[in-house]
Amino acid sequence: MVDEIKKDYSEVDSLLQNTGEIDLSSTPLASQVANEINKRTHLNNAEHPTPNQTRIIAITNQKGGVGKTTTTVNIAASLAKAKKNILVIDLDPQGNCSTALGINHEASVPSIYESLITNTPIKDIIQPCPDITNLDVAPATINLSGSELELVSMVSRENRLKKALTNYTDYRQEKGLPRYDFILIDCPPSLGLLTINAFTAADEILIPIQAQYYALEGLSQLLNTINLVKTQLNEKQKPPLMLITMYDARTNLSNDVVNDVHEHFPNQILDAIIPQSVRLSEAPSHAQSIITYEPDSIGSLAYKEAAYEISIWDYKEDF
Repeated sequence: MVDEIKKDYSEVDSLLQNTGEIDLSSTPLASQVANEINKRTHLNNAEHPTPNQTRIIAITNQKGGVGKTTTTVNIAASLAKAKKNILVIDLDPQGNCSTALGINHEASVPSIYESLITNTPIKDIIQPCPDITNLDVAPATINLSGSELELVSMVSRENRLKKALTNYTDYRQEKGLPRYDFILIDCPPSLGLLTINAFTAADEILIPIQAQYYALEGLSQLLNTINLVKTQLNEKQKPPLMLITMYDARTNLSNDVVNDVHEHFPNQILDAIIPQSVRLSEAPSHAQSIITYEPDSIGSLAYKEAAYEISIWDYKEDF
């Protein structure tokens, strides 16, 4: 056993000296490292295409704890690092997305709540991310927690966010400011009016799916809601993409979830898989994304791969 481990690490050392494409070795450890090196080399050299128009993507799952905010933060950071102009809308009253990007979101700070409820222009609430250029954030504050009730009686309550974003993008065009390549909306873990606003504003939807027990529970309800919004409010909406998160390669359960999602949604799931990672959990406590906190970690590599896939995704099927 010791000799096998020594052989593995000897091969790893030689692999790390090679800066080109790596030929995968037959030993598990060397194969894993070689695969990661190949991915990193490809992603470092890959050019993310600039979309012809702003792509608005809602990241959603009504189940909590599936990596929704982590996905929003790190996809945004990856795309910004690829020199794309990014706006993140934090639509979750918990404000975790704002925290992870180092954005002040105390109750007194102008936030997306004011844009939805009092028509405050988004230009008056956005803040630049302190660690990443080309990345702006419309923060969430605790005030957003009461917005569901306030929205109920409002005219065109499902279109409040769409109208605010349209006004802001028109303003940037009038002022000659660069347009956003991507606008990412971090939805709350529910299917209330805030999430409906996100679905109405977005032309694309990304669903993080946790590779754990009950992962697919409630997914049919979410898909039905998305379909209803498409039918009633947003006919341009594309079929949702899915991303596996919190994957543990050591367990049969994680592999079963991946296989199930591929079986039921073969044309809607990204190849990138986000692993369970201590570093991914640590990054928000340092008010950073994994892309800036630990850029060479497996979590960072996985989100860079997912961001690249999203940037080149070709929608070939409809609802």
